[in-house]
Amino acid sequence: MATPSPQPNHALTHPVAAGIPAPLRTAMQQAAEGADTAAESPAVVQSMLEALALLGADGDTVAAAMLHSHPAWEASLRATVERDFPSIAPLLEGQRAAEQVWALHAQRHGQAGNEGLRRLLLAIVRDLRVVPILLARQLARMRHAERLPEDERRELALLTRDIHAPLANRLGIWQLKWELEDLAFRYLEPQTYQQIARLLDEKRVDRERYIEQVKGTLREAMDAQGLKADVAGRPKHIYSIWKKMQRKHVPIGELYDLRAVRVLVDTLADCYAALGVVHATWTPIPSEFDDYIARPKRNDYRSLHTAVIGPEGKTLEVQIRTHEMHRQAELGVAAHWKYKEVGSHSADAAFDRKIAWMRRLLEAGAEAGREEASLSGEFDTELLEDRIYVLTPKGEVIDLPAGATPLDFAYHVHTEVGHRCRGAKVDGRIVPLDHKLRSGDRVEIMTAKTGEPRRDWLVASNGFLASSRSRDKVRAWFHKLDRVRNETAGKELLDKELRRLGLMGADLTPAREKFNLATDGEVYVQVALGDIGPHQVGRALLEHERAREAAHAAAPATTTVTTPPSPRHVPRRSTDFTVEGVGNLLVQLARCCQPLPGEPIVGYLTRGRGVSVHRPGCASFERLAAAQPQRVLPVEWGRAGSGYEVDIEVLALDRKWLLKEVTNLIAQGNAHVVSIRSDSERNGARVRLRLRLRVGDYGQLSTLLGKLASLPGVEYAQRR
Repeated sequence: MATPSPQPNHALTHPVAAGIPAPLRTAMQQAAEGADTAAESPAVVQSMLEALALLGADGDTVAAAMLHSHPAWEASLRATVERDFPSIAPLLEGQRAAEQVWALHAQRHGQAGNEGLRRLLLAIVRDLRVVPILLARQLARMRHAERLPEDERRELALLTRDIHAPLANRLGIWQLKWELEDLAFRYLEPQTYQQIARLLDEKRVDRERYIEQVKGTLREAMDAQGLKADVAGRPKHIYSIWKKMQRKHVPIGELYDLRAVRVLVDTLADCYAALGVVHATWTPIPSEFDDYIARPKRNDYRSLHTAVIGPEGKTLEVQIRTHEMHRQAELGVAAHWKYKEVGSHSADAAFDRKIAWMRRLLEAGAEAGREEASLSGEFDTELLEDRIYVLTPKGEVIDLPAGATPLDFAYHVHTEVGHRCRGAKVDGRIVPLDHKLRSGDRVEIMTAKTGEPRRDWLVASNGFLASSRSRDKVRAWFHKLDRVRNETAGKELLDKELRRLGLMGADLTPAREKFNLATDGEVYVQVALGDIGPHQVGRALLEHERAREAAHAAAPATTTVTTPPSPRHVPRRSTDFTVEGVGNLLVQLARCCQPLPGEPIVGYLTRGRGVSVHRPGCASFERLAAAQPQRVLPVEWGRAGSGYEVDIEVLALDRKWLLKEVTNLIAQGNAHVVSIRSDSERNGARVRLRLRLRVGDYGQLSTLLGKLASLPGVEYAQRR
């Protein structure tokens, strides 16, 4: 008589469920009494819990797995979880996000590109503790897949082969990895699977007898050398046998590791001592020795592997490792997963580094089936930068650097798509070309029939391109133009920037010296090609002015003063200025020229109002300094404050939504509008906007002016 399947709420009595926080477990039990229908069958839920117990999952992980398997529980307890158990909420979110990857895989119908899906999964899951839940649930589903219709069973097996088994492999969770691979192989290649299984069954009795003989001989040899060792036989997995047969092009009888034993010792030194005993007992096969202790695998797997000519002249594989290495080999990263139980901050930090390393490793993998050695070339380069994974309209995964924009996406698809890009949609919504993409976004590029890149795409401060590959493609396009066009275009870009900064007509010699250029024309060409940004030239000129002023200043003593609140800047707790040679003075920004942090500044000692800070070229300051030069004081900026006010002017065609676009752009740039005034010109065709903004420094101002100037219909945006 068949044993009845356990009811879903019986899962709460499973030993691994004891780790769930008691208040939540009680709430889950109450939810089960009201609605105990699970999305999975009771047998699948029980099998999932067994796999999580094997991985040593903590209570939060088990709770998240059970809640996701029972949608009614999750729906009724969602508010409770978010309020009282914030560590569980991201685990639920990660499982929901993973459903996007399963759907994308189903749409692909076995096409290539599964590595991109694996990377996308890890990028959107965020909390890596979700990965063991996904693996445990998939293993449970595969164990009971024979009850499913043929098409559903095959789809489940494909998903296991393409996504779950490779992830388990790179995590080093061998106990789950082998079973996932075997089950997927069983349903995808049933005839081959049965053929290999029959060959193994025919030899099982002889192989078991042989293994027992080897174990006894090896134990005696270890004891004779005073080595404490545990010797055990190692079960073989059908998929690994088939894979090795394919790779080596040999029949099953010529595989070395069908007969295998494992030796577990206490210390690292004992590993090599045990290796010596094995090689002294039987003749080693030199080409079949691997030292994964000295050179661990990418997933941190460590062990000694050797093959010998054992009793009766049969080949035998021997694996040697410590008990700790064995625990790592069986559970991989999952052996370290219970970080909530770590007792010190240093241990927490060590685990965080481990997880960061694992994330990079998982992102570095090659397509399933490629040799592991192929990772070595990518490991030192690809892992140094964070990545995002976005989707094409057809669901293909595109790998881009963090901070990438729709324009980067367009250039990744094709150079001509990038050149002709004029707009983009993300998840069906139109976005600007400098929009920062996130993993999981579905991007659609809108192109013109003909077109060419814009030079302001190369200005880093505009934020259009985050990928060096994209910038190189734009530069290559402009490099094809003649020098005269590049020089003219570069001068226009630079003049616009210098006008914004109040440096129009400045001598470019300091910039030429900084960038090792012989003429102003070379500066213009470099700006046009994007090799030097206009902002970099402006900064070089301002730094030169600041250094020249400092060189002329005498500095017998330095006194720090704090700026009191004034209408011209926001009160701050840190020092704003350093005034040389004097102390206990009030300091205020001059209203006439409104200097910003980072610009050259000079002080003027007023009568009764302390030190007034000006820009060196300010007309009011020059008039005061000419009349009373003894009142001029050297000053310099202190630590950055929380904001300074500056007046700017924008001239544009008068059109609908202009003011809204201007203020939205200012808000996106983390600046604040203090006041705004508009005046119509030329019979209302144009409008002049005068704004007072609060910004952090002149770098932020320069970036903001550049973006304002790029708005449709804007003739110029500059500082007043």
